[in-house]
Amino acid sequence: MSRFIRQSKFRHVFGKPFKKDQCYDALRISRSSWDSKFCAVNPKFVAVITESGGGSAFIVIPLSKVGRVDINAPMVCGHKGPLYDIAWSPHNDNLIASCSDDCSVKLWDIPDEGLTEPLTEPLLELQHHQRRVTSLLWHPTAQNVLVTTGSDNLIVIWNLDSGEAVTEISMPDQIFSMSFNEDGSLLACTCKDKKLRVIDSHTGKVLMENLCHEGTKPPQCAFLRDNKVFTTGFSRMSERQYALWDSSNNLECLESQDVDSSNGVMFIFYDPDSSTIYLAGKGDSQIRYYEVTSEAPYVFYLSTYSTNQPQKGVGFMCKRGVDPKVNEIVRIYKLHNNGFCEVTPFIVPRKSELFQDDLYPDTASYEPAMTACEFFAGKNAPPLKMSLNYGKSQVAQKGPRKETAIGGLQKTHVASSRDSRTQNNSANGAAEAAPVAASALPPKKALDNAPSVSSSDMSEMKKELEELKKLVSKQDKRIESLEGRLSQLEQSNHTDEEEEGEVA
Repeated sequence: MSRFIRQSKFRHVFGKPFKKDQCYDALRISRSSWDSKFCAVNPKFVAVITESGGGSAFIVIPLSKVGRVDINAPMVCGHKGPLYDIAWSPHNDNLIASCSDDCSVKLWDIPDEGLTEPLTEPLLELQHHQRRVTSLLWHPTAQNVLVTTGSDNLIVIWNLDSGEAVTEISMPDQIFSMSFNEDGSLLACTCKDKKLRVIDSHTGKVLMENLCHEGTKPPQCAFLRDNKVFTTGFSRMSERQYALWDSSNNLECLESQDVDSSNGVMFIFYDPDSSTIYLAGKGDSQIRYYEVTSEAPYVFYLSTYSTNQPQKGVGFMCKRGVDPKVNEIVRIYKLHNNGFCEVTPFIVPRKSELFQDDLYPDTASYEPAMTACEFFAGKNAPPLKMSLNYGKSQVAQKGPRKETAIGGLQKTHVASSRDSRTQNNSANGAAEAAPVAASALPPKKALDNAPSVSSSDMSEMKKELEELKKLVSKQDKRIESLEGRLSQLEQSNHTDEEEEGEVA
């Protein structure tokens, strides 16, 4: 039988949903028909785009606050139009970006304990697109580098340290999806013209393109390891299908398969550590998963996870948020139409309770491999790695709380890149924006500096310090006195014992 059955440690992966009281209920999920995931998760929070205010708000819930969500729970509600996408920073678990129909992108700093009141003032607001902003993507290894797309057919790469749009890439049609390769040097995207393109993220130059799916519905893409790109879309006969492309060979098609005849867009979730892909169709009640290898036919079907409820949206936990103690390799958050968020870990069954090194190679850390300045200067760097073998503690999964330094500010800052561009020579374009952004970048230490202290505050601090020193000195003397008395008591007790012994 071993000749006919392909050997794989992921053949028996299965989804085991949490009980209802360990999930999230009573969410007012957005009713928008836009092809968005509506959900974003990280090791601290789950965020969901809601229907409140016409879809212009989203709720952020700490992972520990499971159960029914309070109808009056505070939300992030600073946009003036419906929301299309939200995305957590891979290097700061408290920083989330959102984009909207109001043509703006906003960044929000979420407290560790979650929101206690509605959040309306963003940390940073970016304005560049002339039409609605439809999707967001963070750079995987460079800190504070964000990519946005809009209905103006533009891909914009932002330097959040300076609040500027450094690179603008014009596409021939509406952009449907984007994905970086492992070190962020290449950017893959799919467009309404049915083509898959691979772009140099530093120059914005299109390196290669190819027709990926002939159907009219939005194709999706994901950059895999080994220079491969995975796409989902529709055939000319409206059959859902997936395909695998080789970006090192001018996007040669390595594999293409029809999946079914449903009409929901299939979102791609890729786990690079296990080389597994999870396909979740909007409106489906199933999640299919596959393993990608370096040998033909490259993509191998593993299994299908099915429920009774169709999914309105899907969130995918990064590897830092899984639980190695139960051999969990992936965790997926499914939004149901009835407002329920189902949490489903995918587990590899093993009898041993020891840490499984083959299932958990070192994964991408929350620490960035380079700064935004270094990226825009042309540098590439692979992601920094961290081990998941942290014993029983769950704290190691989460990044430490950092002061969010965006645009050199700790409060709202509106960055309108079009205004600044009109002051420069228009002929130079985005090519000159990179050195400008690099020169304008404040030193890293300056971003973390505390606010300035006045002379009166300084004198008060000195006074308090002197009082504290006096108090410590007084306590030291008291401790010495108590220690002397204790020593005398011990000596007297010892003497009494000796006298009693002599009498006996």
